[in-house]
Amino acid sequence: MKDSYLSCRLTAPQQIKAVLHSPLAKDEKTAFLLITDDVKIETLRTEKITPMTGGWSFDLFSYSVLELGHKYDIILEGFGRTPLVVTNALYFHDFEAKYTYEGDDLGAYYTPTRTRFTLWAPLASQVMLRLETNPVTIILMTRQDKGIYRHDLAGDFDGMRYVYLVTNNGITVSVTDPYAFGSTQNGGQSVVVNFSKLDIHLYEETLPDLPSYTDAIIYETSVRDITSDPLTSVKYKGRFLGMIEEGVTSEKGHPVGFDYIVKSGITHVQLLPIYDFQTVDERDPSRFYNWGYDPQQYFVPEGSFASDLTDPYSRLIDLRKLVSAYHSRGIRIIMDVVFNHVYHAHLSVFEKVVPDYFFRRRRDGKLSNGSFCGNDVASERPMVRKLIVDACIYWVKTFGIDGYRFDLMSNIDMMTMRILESKLRAIKPAIMLYGEGWNMPTELPEGQRSSLDNSDKLPPFAFFNDSFREIVKGGTMDDKLKERGYLLGANSFRLGFKYAYVGSCLDLIFPAKFEKANQSINYVECHDNGTLYDKLAISNAGETQVQRLKRIKLLNAVTMLAYGIPFFHMGQEIGLSKQGDLNSYKSGDKVNKYDYRVLDERYSMYTYFSDLAKVRRTFRALRCHEPAVIEAMIRFQDVGDGGLLIDYSDQGLLAPYRNLIIMINPTLEDQYFTLSEYMTLAFSDKGWVYDRDVRMKDVMIEALSLLVFVC
Repeated sequence: MKDSYLSCRLTAPQQIKAVLHSPLAKDEKTAFLLITDDVKIETLRTEKITPMTGGWSFDLFSYSVLELGHKYDIILEGFGRTPLVVTNALYFHDFEAKYTYEGDDLGAYYTPTRTRFTLWAPLASQVMLRLETNPVTIILMTRQDKGIYRHDLAGDFDGMRYVYLVTNNGITVSVTDPYAFGSTQNGGQSVVVNFSKLDIHLYEETLPDLPSYTDAIIYETSVRDITSDPLTSVKYKGRFLGMIEEGVTSEKGHPVGFDYIVKSGITHVQLLPIYDFQTVDERDPSRFYNWGYDPQQYFVPEGSFASDLTDPYSRLIDLRKLVSAYHSRGIRIIMDVVFNHVYHAHLSVFEKVVPDYFFRRRRDGKLSNGSFCGNDVASERPMVRKLIVDACIYWVKTFGIDGYRFDLMSNIDMMTMRILESKLRAIKPAIMLYGEGWNMPTELPEGQRSSLDNSDKLPPFAFFNDSFREIVKGGTMDDKLKERGYLLGANSFRLGFKYAYVGSCLDLIFPAKFEKANQSINYVECHDNGTLYDKLAISNAGETQVQRLKRIKLLNAVTMLAYGIPFFHMGQEIGLSKQGDLNSYKSGDKVNKYDYRVLDERYSMYTYFSDLAKVRRTFRALRCHEPAVIEAMIRFQDVGDGGLLIDYSDQGLLAPYRNLIIMINPTLEDQYFTLSEYMTLAFSDKGWVYDRDVRMKDVMIEALSLLVFVC
């Protein structure tokens, strides 16, 4: 009948729950039949019948165990035939033991004589491989242990386009390879990759040592933003290759893009997502803009960054060239990754291949949404954990990636992160691993989350230090933008500033947040929220343009020199604005670009920034991360009405100097101080001035400035 339907679900290896919705009564003598692979027929035993609104539910029993990998249908005479839904098998007690696959061959692995295709799809009753040959070729894949489907294809299939036809619960869908290494535009089809075509030297042997995370200076940018300014002569604007074009200058002859970054003194470039994301049209990247926190393919570089949008190899080769170029100049590349959620769970490749497995759910069955993006990836499940670990290893081995910044890292379980760190460290000892530790409301026990609250359980990982941000700068969120931190003129934050300055690793005013300073990512601006300049326009609205820019220099100086890991967002060094846009993730190039006209107006701020990097490199004491040494090394002393002096004594880290002093004046009035002896001025508002041999004892610290002395 048109008003009747039957649904059946496997609830245990030999048990089925059937629900019949019908206005008609069912003859209790009518049996349920189980059809296996369209051949075997079994009459199920009805153990219980329960009336319900609009129909009945039936508890059915099979005399044999129903193994995954078969097609099962239920027939109820008079009501038709319906597929048996086997998704609940994911929750059977032995599922993980039976179907966790530990092999390293998922995806399509090419040789000139054979390509092996391997897909993990334990619930599927059938998987076919569709090759875009002429005519199209469709091949039935062989199911093997652990829920693996595999096919060895003889011949040379370099660049072959393919998809899988996966049948789950009686429904067949076309889907790309979750482990695809190559892709057509907008993720339409997967592509077989011949990795010998990526033979570009990565210069990893020339990279400088990185004894500690605190030896790093991180600069965050987007591939698109750093070169999208239409007034520059960058050929490949917004592309991988645009980031490595040398000799490009602004209208007034200042360095642009690659040369700009190389000369800045930073050690690591953190790139906003460069894996394949969903909301930029790879056929015409100018149509849409997005930062890329909407993952689509975790093993494929973003196609809109390729020099040739139509060539699947272009994005791979271009990215490898980018990493090679920065490595050759001693700069490492950090990749911003989003393993906590995907763009759309129900439409994702993962849901199509293994329904219900890859995403965390609440007790009521709804998707967990601790990411506030509609879904949370279930990293605690073995095959999801494997995908995350495999992806990170792949980018390191294939493209030479030197570190990862994990978006909403607390949504990922600690066991996954520990395994990840161990395996990556074995490949690349100097790899950097850090992320956002905000404790998000995901359906994962708090004790398992990779959050700031659990930083002591993840010592190899660093975390963005919101205490540093809020104490130094003041409120960041929309409703707190008027709040000022210490360096914005709130003298009441001076005591808290000491806690922030030591990387929150000492009990100063507040309990220590980190075991060591090398867990503290010190920052006052990142891609999220507004820029420093736009914050100052609200919080310090009564100040002049000159005063705002001086505050930005001061904020940059403290971020660079404080204990911990200095982190800077693109354009922060010269006070770029986003015209008040506090969430510019899709606001376009006009808002997000690096505006090189501003660089021409404020080039002295750029040289000031690069000189700050020189100060950090010169004085090893600034890079110390051991709490006991830091506590023994420095003393804070108030200067005038709101200023601060930080006195560094030699703990074996100042040689050839005996003493280092940093003076900070965040007030609008000059401050005066007399040193205990004559000292050499190393850094001032003019930048690095040590070579001028200026010796002072009676010091005037100008308003909104920072001085560094040595002796």
